[in-house]
Amino acid sequence: MSEESDQEKTEPASPRRLEKSREDGQVARSAELSTFTVLIAAGTGLWLMSGHLAAQLAILMKDGMRVSRESSFDSGRLVERLFDQMTDMLIAFSPFLILMFLVALVAPMLVSGWLFTWKSVAPDFKRLNPISGIGRIFSVNSLVELAKALLKATLIGGVAMWAMWHNKEAVLSLVAAPITAGAGYMGELVITSFLTIAGSMALIALVDVPFQLWEHHRKLKMTKEEVRQENKETEGDPHVKARIRAQQRSMARKRMMAEIPKADVIITNPTHYSVALKYEEGKMRAPRVVAKGAHLLAQKIRDVGREHDVPVMEAPPLARALYHHAELGDEVPQPLYNAVAEVLAYVYQLRRYREGGGHAQGGAGVPTMPENLAVPAELDPESSIADGHTRVLDS
Repeated sequence: MSEESDQEKTEPASPRRLEKSREDGQVARSAELSTFTVLIAAGTGLWLMSGHLAAQLAILMKDGMRVSRESSFDSGRLVERLFDQMTDMLIAFSPFLILMFLVALVAPMLVSGWLFTWKSVAPDFKRLNPISGIGRIFSVNSLVELAKALLKATLIGGVAMWAMWHNKEAVLSLVAAPITAGAGYMGELVITSFLTIAGSMALIALVDVPFQLWEHHRKLKMTKEEVRQENKETEGDPHVKARIRAQQRSMARKRMMAEIPKADVIITNPTHYSVALKYEEGKMRAPRVVAKGAHLLAQKIRDVGREHDVPVMEAPPLARALYHHAELGDEVPQPLYNAVAEVLAYVYQLRRYREGGGHAQGGAGVPTMPENLAVPAELDPESSIADGHTRVLDS
């Protein structure tokens, strides 16, 4: 049962599959919406340009009726005149033709936007297979398309018949009407009938657009196995990714350990956390965290620090606050500026004391270690524990 469910196309298409289908020219298109758009544009264009087109046609007809006696006996001049008449007619109708060309170009983009690809027109010899062609003719999809075409023809034909039957008396009355009044009334009947038929086309387009979108996404559905395979191809094998992450962590840890000997101080709590800080006056705006770790890594940081004579100072609240609120390479949080400044001041004094030989002279003038460092309670996850004391573990 599990293998069968994995082979069923139950999963929606992934963004990668949608993008690939678009590259292959497979997008949702609604022929009904395109037809309706072109029809409305044609009707609107004829209505807006009717005066201009009528005037141009009248001029062309008048010119066409004027034939001189000389040209009547010269076939060459007749052909030239006919060519000129056709050119003038083409120029007269060019605005309407340009409008229809633009609308026919834009109409298919209304559903899925602009798409240009050579893959959809590339030669595919599989389409020449007669057996596959017969299969497509008698497929379920072909039957559905046939049913849609019959329903569309029935609806549009029925609406057209209703419009003609509803206006039959008005059409018959035009025979006895004056030419001027009859032409105007005939125009109104044509516009009314056109809008009625266009309304039925709009209804078909409103049904067809969501159907085409649904059908397109249904065809692109994926099986669970295809989803897993795509994730592997996109993101890589999980085991490989785990090894890469492990290597990245190892490299980051090596870089961090290399920074510990350059640190000014290591603050610890003393067993759970260790945070190494460094500050370079004139180069840094505030002290930065160059190393941090918990448990075994914290112990490793302390060991490396002791090997390179980096002062290790026990300040539990400050160590916890720095560990939880400062990432590797970040400046210490502003609320901890005062506490860190006290620690660094003590470290610098201790360094000068050592360089001056104070340690060799019996400890006279040893710098005073700061106590009760000011660490805001909201930065210390264990602020309820009374361990605000500080102590030098290794100086």
